[in-house]
Amino acid sequence: MSRPALPFDAALPPLELDMLKANPLDPSTKGLPAGAGAVSLNDIAAAGWNLLAEDLPLPQAVIRKDVLDANSHWMSRFTGLNGLRIAPHGKTTMAPQLYDVQARDGAWAITVATTQQMGVALRFGTRRVLLANQPVGPKAVDAIFLALAADPSVEIYCLADSLEGVAQLAAGAGRHQGAARNPLRVLVEIGMTGARTGAQSPETAQAVARAVAGQDALMLAGFECFEGVLPNTATVDAMVDAVVAAARAAEAEGLLSADQPLILSAGGSAYFDRVGERFGPASFSRPVIKLLRSGCYLTHDALSYAKAFKRIVAETSLALPEGELMPALEVWAYVQSRPEPGKALLTMGKRDIGNDAGMPRPERWYRPGSGMSGPEPMPEGHQLTGLNDQHAHLQVPHESPLKVGDMVAFGIGHPCTTFDKWGLLMVVDENYRIVDAVKTFF
Repeated sequence: MSRPALPFDAALPPLELDMLKANPLDPSTKGLPAGAGAVSLNDIAAAGWNLLAEDLPLPQAVIRKDVLDANSHWMSRFTGLNGLRIAPHGKTTMAPQLYDVQARDGAWAITVATTQQMGVALRFGTRRVLLANQPVGPKAVDAIFLALAADPSVEIYCLADSLEGVAQLAAGAGRHQGAARNPLRVLVEIGMTGARTGAQSPETAQAVARAVAGQDALMLAGFECFEGVLPNTATVDAMVDAVVAAARAAEAEGLLSADQPLILSAGGSAYFDRVGERFGPASFSRPVIKLLRSGCYLTHDALSYAKAFKRIVAETSLALPEGELMPALEVWAYVQSRPEPGKALLTMGKRDIGNDAGMPRPERWYRPGSGMSGPEPMPEGHQLTGLNDQHAHLQVPHESPLKVGDMVAFGIGHPCTTFDKWGLLMVVDENYRIVDAVKTFF
């Protein structure tokens, strides 16, 4: 059944998740308790499991529902207050159920980095997808044009930063008859020396824009950058300003479609305030979508993004909603051994938790059957010093209360590299009752 196209300023509709939630999970899925059988996502809340009651094996990655919802609402309010839209990066979670949370809070699109990720988003009903990458090679390019032909109501955006890249897209369009009926929307990527991909001069950016505009099956939709790898706010400001300047040059040359909005976009989770401040004053003779692509805000973290958020609160001139972003993703492990003074080994390793943004931090502990009313803050002096595949090395003070069988919750950095270690993440309420579970597609 054909569907009408989304209005350019409309948020995504809710995703189509009934089949995903009803399908039985593989009983060997990491995180499910032994003997659970072929449960589905729909069954998990009714199972009555509680993390603190030891109903689940550890290690276990859990998402705190109240914090997740608060983070999603916070970003929705932030973008609304500041004339911005968001296309959250789906690679962070690769979880259509969480895309649905973001869509219901006003996401304009879902961002992805590969055509496999694009396929996941489209499979579950995402109608507007931004591939924040230059697709290269016939299989990747063909995947985009096949998806556009399969559903004319779907919008797909991708990046280009060179004439060679545009040529690859044009060749792909030529392999698919009728591609111009639902054109591939292209954002010219602006870069900077020492950063990542992107056109590094105004002349290159303009040449790429002209090449896109000259193809019937491609549409020049706007300009973007990824500022997340830059070292400071001054370099971020310069790159974002270059995006606005490139868009002005393209409009002055008449390269933009008269009946289409202009997309200005930037992508990181550490500098979304700077993006908003630089895009904010930009005005054009057409409607403009000023688009963030931050993804990590949804679960946030306890390390790098927590530090970045403190800078944002201290420095930004943008309007901030009440409240703040908080860590929603935790990994729990047992104390497995106290082999020597000053050290504990836990049942968690590199296969369970990311450490690319710093060593995970022990946040809370709990002793099952002790009568503790809930997890308590981890005393000072406990520090993770190393990770093996399945073991964590925890330095502990002489007076540490930890014993074999105690449970420890770790805060993480960079959510992407913890999510990708779990095919299933349990969702917990304030008392660590399991109220849902999230399936990922890495």
